[in-house]
Amino acid sequence: MTPGTGPGDALMKLWIQWLQAVRCLRPACTRSLTFLWMTLVLMGLCCRSDNLGVTSFVRVLNLRGDAYHRFLHLFHSKALNLDILTSCWVRLCLVLFRPFQVGQRLVCIADGIKAPKEGKRMPAVKLLHQESQNNTKPEYIMGHSFQAISLLVHCPGGQVAAVPLTSRIHEGLVFSNRDSKTLLDKLVALLLSITLIWNKPVVLVADAYYASGKVITPLLNNGHHLVTRAKSNAVAYFPAPKVEKPAKGRPRIYGRKVRLKDMATDDSAFTSAPSPVYGERDVMVRFRVLDLLWKPVGRIVRFCIVHHPVRGTIFLLSTDTSLNALEILQLYGYRFKIELGFRQAVHVVGTYAYHFWMLAMKPLRRSGGDQYLHRTTDAYRAAIRTKLHAYHVYVQLGCIAQGLLQNLAINHSAEAWRCFRSWLRTMNPDMPPSELIVANALRTTLPAFLAVPALAPDLTKIIAQYRRYDPPFESERMAA
Repeated sequence: MTPGTGPGDALMKLWIQWLQAVRCLRPACTRSLTFLWMTLVLMGLCCRSDNLGVTSFVRVLNLRGDAYHRFLHLFHSKALNLDILTSCWVRLCLVLFRPFQVGQRLVCIADGIKAPKEGKRMPAVKLLHQESQNNTKPEYIMGHSFQAISLLVHCPGGQVAAVPLTSRIHEGLVFSNRDSKTLLDKLVALLLSITLIWNKPVVLVADAYYASGKVITPLLNNGHHLVTRAKSNAVAYFPAPKVEKPAKGRPRIYGRKVRLKDMATDDSAFTSAPSPVYGERDVMVRFRVLDLLWKPVGRIVRFCIVHHPVRGTIFLLSTDTSLNALEILQLYGYRFKIELGFRQAVHVVGTYAYHFWMLAMKPLRRSGGDQYLHRTTDAYRAAIRTKLHAYHVYVQLGCIAQGLLQNLAINHSAEAWRCFRSWLRTMNPDMPPSELIVANALRTTLPAFLAVPALAPDLTKIIAQYRRYDPPFESERMAA
């Protein structure tokens, strides 16, 4: 029997589409058995009802306990190439989704996320400060600091979503005291590795932390642009006026110095227009555009000062001077989409819910900082890198699992709603479902999918080998 012809395919259509997308990741695995176990991990990430680490994969797939160690081995295995896995997923995103574009440029969103970790034998765990106004978040935590990049894509109904591409730990470990790379340097390197795969220009949208010459200069050198929020105390310069008879020496570059705060007080220079930010209706904003020289990059950038009737005054910066004020404001408004993606990654998919300890590691001190490894042995550093690789593989598979759920939600929303066997107070079948609804639909139809071995014979064979067969309860035997 071929997929798409059986009587129960209406319920299994989600899994058929899911499996077709996962098969595009096959080049990341050097062995077919490794790919099958990776598929089981993705299946567990998309279906599990709790985020309690690898054990949740065993429970949701109804496997025996000895499958737990096979899952652990996958994350540490050299047969799964992390770089190839990331590149396969980055390419696949352009096939599964319709990217949001500004002209010919794709739009990427970057931000950081801190994952709390209590393990004293987990590499890269350090004391982190959380700059958040959320009362549920403590000011300081011990955990891993990630930087993530997402792709902005179109959704039905004129909405957009942020599909996670990759996420990496960028601080906590110092392998060499000669390494002077900052978080900004590492984020740019991660983004450029993605753009090389696409071979397309991008516009990066990020918050005020990334408004730096270390980010803007390499982006401009590679044909990309940045839209970000400028700091409230930022200063810039008008271009130096041209003189008819130049004096001796190098000609002036910078003219009169201006403070953005001062430029925001001239009400006569502002223009009113409807707010282009998603979710806002009947809201008028006032804006002013200034093309000024900014010393951190030594070139003209576009500043946009926006007066919002509720949110107050915001200063935006764009290295692309061809964008108008409303386009800049709209792009920066979409930056919050990555925050929504983080929420789904933490509470639904469990992207950062790993618990991999290193027995041979020296225990960490509470409130400790970076771990300096330049004086340790080569074997110890290799073991640290292996454990860090396991973290990155887990998180990358979590990003892929969330993207697979978004693919079903955007492109197969009707089937997802049809297979959703529960209830939500805010259900709206006319809109694409959330990752939670798609995960519930996949979990509901999983037994029907596994009951048809012809759809994935090798996968079904492994599940049958490790499946747990529990004896029935006394009440079930009596009923039989």
